[in-house]
Amino acid sequence: MNKTSHDPQRAVLYARVSSKDQEREGFSIPAQIKLLKDYAGAKSFKVLQEFVDVETAKQSGREGFGQMVALLKRHRSCRIILVEKTDRLYRNFPDWVKLDELDVEIHLVKEGEILSRESRSSAKFMHGIRVIMAKNYIDNLSEETRKGMLEKAAQGIWPSYAPLGYRNVVGTNGKKCIEPDPELAPLVTQLYDWYATDRYSLQELADLAREVGLAYRKTGKPIPKSEVHKILRNLIYVGDFIWDGKTYSGVHQPLVSRQVWETAQAILDGRFGKRNRRTKHEFAFSGVVQCGHCGCAMVGELKKASYVYYHCTGYKGKCPEPYTREEVLAQKFSELLKGLAFDDEVLEWMRTALRHSHEDEK
Repeated sequence: MNKTSHDPQRAVLYARVSSKDQEREGFSIPAQIKLLKDYAGAKSFKVLQEFVDVETAKQSGREGFGQMVALLKRHRSCRIILVEKTDRLYRNFPDWVKLDELDVEIHLVKEGEILSRESRSSAKFMHGIRVIMAKNYIDNLSEETRKGMLEKAAQGIWPSYAPLGYRNVVGTNGKKCIEPDPELAPLVTQLYDWYATDRYSLQELADLAREVGLAYRKTGKPIPKSEVHKILRNLIYVGDFIWDGKTYSGVHQPLVSRQVWETAQAILDGRFGKRNRRTKHEFAFSGVVQCGHCGCAMVGELKKASYVYYHCTGYKGKCPEPYTREEVLAQKFSELLKGLAFDDEVLEWMRTALRHSHEDEK
């Protein structure tokens, strides 16, 4: 069916903010969309789809922009892009080239300009100047962001997203900083304490971390061995941090003592001595008992190479429950077992099961 002169022209809408600050200053996505929809209505355009990007200066790539380009390649009947102004549409010169190759008509609503291949050379020249200015704005925004991060680092403030065990907060001075995460910080500390005993490999440590609930904040997935290694190497947990190749003394609260951190580094570097896998202690009640105070798992820890104590992991926060000797737990289990009685049928089933198990063992 041929398109008639009465069919409305199809268009796509594109809106973008390059930082959260711009959202607060009135460049919000809803404000842009409303402006573009009003314009489309006035021009009797049929809006095929809306595309949105919210990004920061340090991020590369725009999902919404890429999706819009893909749609324009598929739908040759849609050749119109509606956008607020030049610096909302382009981040760099490749963006300009991509759209120019598509042979589209770009409506810069706030600038009151329509650009296409048929536009006058003077209009294209001025548009090119604005693209260069937009590119300069992005570069300057990125430069200012980097400068601000370096200034924060010089003040001892971690300038980026909080690593595992910490969370981003606004300090009493109004500046963004990090503080220990009440749920995950104790688990990171425990991770170091375990490794400092020189009784666990990185994989065994990752398994223990999974047992106590040390996981990524966003996904809830347990941390792998590679993340355990990264945590053990990160200076931030001892109070310092590296930013842009330089080491800074942080003002945040450390999660690990200097002695424990240096012991962990010595083990990682192979300077602490050889770990004896066969003498690694097996804790009888690990994964079996729970804290009666908060319900978290209790894990074993060897003290003075002879005494085994169990303590709460503190997964739900700092727990006041004291350490418990393994002998006390063994006595409690013994009292419970004495109260159990089995009839002949159950005993025969247990004998059979044990006999089969012993055969498998052999």
